[in-house]
Amino acid sequence: MEIIDRAKEVLRIEAESIAALIKRLGSDFEKAVNIILNAKGRVVITGMGKSGLVGRKIAATLNSTGTPSLFLHPAEAIHGDLGMVTKDDIVIAISNGGRTIEINRIIPILKDMGIKIIAFTGDPTSPLAQMSDVVIDVGVEREACPMGLAPTASTTATLAMGDALAVVLMHCRRFTKEDFKKFHPGGSLGERLASKVKDIMRKGSMIPMVSEENSIQDVLNEINKKNIGATVVVDGDKRLKGIICDGDIRRALIKHNNISSLKARDIMTESPKTVDENQSAGEALSLMEFYGITHLVIIDKNRRVKGIIHLHDILGREEFRINAGILPSKGTNN
Repeated sequence: MEIIDRAKEVLRIEAESIAALIKRLGSDFEKAVNIILNAKGRVVITGMGKSGLVGRKIAATLNSTGTPSLFLHPAEAIHGDLGMVTKDDIVIAISNGGRTIEINRIIPILKDMGIKIIAFTGDPTSPLAQMSDVVIDVGVEREACPMGLAPTASTTATLAMGDALAVVLMHCRRFTKEDFKKFHPGGSLGERLASKVKDIMRKGSMIPMVSEENSIQDVLNEINKKNIGATVVVDGDKRLKGIICDGDIRRALIKHNNISSLKARDIMTESPKTVDENQSAGEALSLMEFYGITHLVIIDKNRRVKGIIHLHDILGREEFRINAGILPSKGTNN
């Protein structure tokens, strides 16, 4: 119970830290939104250490929701990367204490370029805050770390404020689902994962199917014909009895000197994993990953086979091969 209690305490502290930000939202946040909306350039986000990691995530969220953004490492900025920033850009500087040396060294240079500075800091009186045009207070009462050393609640609060900024900007820009898809061309996979199993499963004559009494030659012919590396095994009423995959055949070859006399029932895997046709493709994929398999059988309440789904049916054959490194992605010559 001590483990669970400690975990609950961490979540409570972080949740309270985010909730405390609500009452601090005011004119500074609104000013930050208007500065970004009126900017001709990008939002440049900078931060060191854990703040930098949070900054990278905020930049990624802004980019995918219609606000061009990039992350600038403050230490690299000192050694030349300031050239990435133009006078039309806006800078969001993240520092909980507001005293990060690397950040405070580049702020005066950025201001000399005429760039507006928005500070995300837990100390509105800090040097960073004093140099900034807008200060967003992301301070927390305490860290979830019992020693108060590891950034925990403070980084969570900063991340949440970044999300609030990105979502408000989305609304102001009237950013739509269609716009989102333009920035996520890989979203076709997401759409497939959200679809129902019944919409992508193989049905009817596309289902590889043999009876328990079929010979091994019949099994091999069916697997080759349907070309998904497996066949279901059913009884006379098409109720599921088992499945035979390539692996079952290999194991039979190792176990038996001659498998030609065997029947499908002799080498099948009994009680194969099944999925309901109304479950999402994403849930089916999770089952495959959990059990380390590539096929799921779809049955009705009487265990009659309604379909079968292969990993490629979910991921898409081409996308699967790209992700596996077998094919180069589109648009490359490698």
